[in-house]
Amino acid sequence: MSEPIVSLRDLRRTFEQGGQRIEVLRGVNLDIMPGEIVALLGPSGSGKSTMLQAVGLLEGGFEGSIAIAGERAEKLASDERTRIRREHLGFVYQFHHLLPDFNATENVVMPQMVAGVDRASATVRAEQLLTDLGLGHRLTHRPNQLSGGEQQRVAVARALANQPTLVLADEPTGNLDETTSDTVLGQFLELVRGEGSAALIATHNERLASRMDRIVRLHDGVLD
Repeated sequence: MSEPIVSLRDLRRTFEQGGQRIEVLRGVNLDIMPGEIVALLGPSGSGKSTMLQAVGLLEGGFEGSIAIAGERAEKLASDERTRIRREHLGFVYQFHHLLPDFNATENVVMPQMVAGVDRASATVRAEQLLTDLGLGHRLTHRPNQLSGGEQQRVAVARALANQPTLVLADEPTGNLDETTSDTVLGQFLELVRGEGSAALIATHNERLASRMDRIVRLHDGVLD
């Protein structure tokens, strides 16, 4: 039996605000298996983004253990956390955060070149991902020439460019209308499955969550 690609044990996060301690995560336990797509469901303000930041090794201040691809990561130095993100993780946010001065292909080429892939190979990979997402005719368009749904498709391609073991997505279709959201999510899930990646996708949308392999619910700082 394969090992979990993500394993969280007793994950906790507390903030100080106005002299009060606010417990956002109060002992989260979760395993995600290779290739599994998990919906993280919960209302706005429930701590979904905080949990994704923990799994993504994007900030400190957490208690408990975080293992990514079998490697304990919560106490690693900054450069080692960066290495794990580069080798194993891809990110999709609610806002696409594309580089405005670069076209769609270049936005997907960039993370590959940072990881050491040569430009020619990175371009082939970028064009294939974008074509799989229905953007074969928009490869040379800059973000301001793309619709919201097209911009988010580019963001999905960028997240998958380096063949991550795990994709983390925070309300990836939250800024799109219902029809576009359905289309983009469907393409996203199909591509993630085709790539063999696992995914943890935060949403407050029950209907979208039902299209994933499993749903976990964050409530009062723990998973139901």
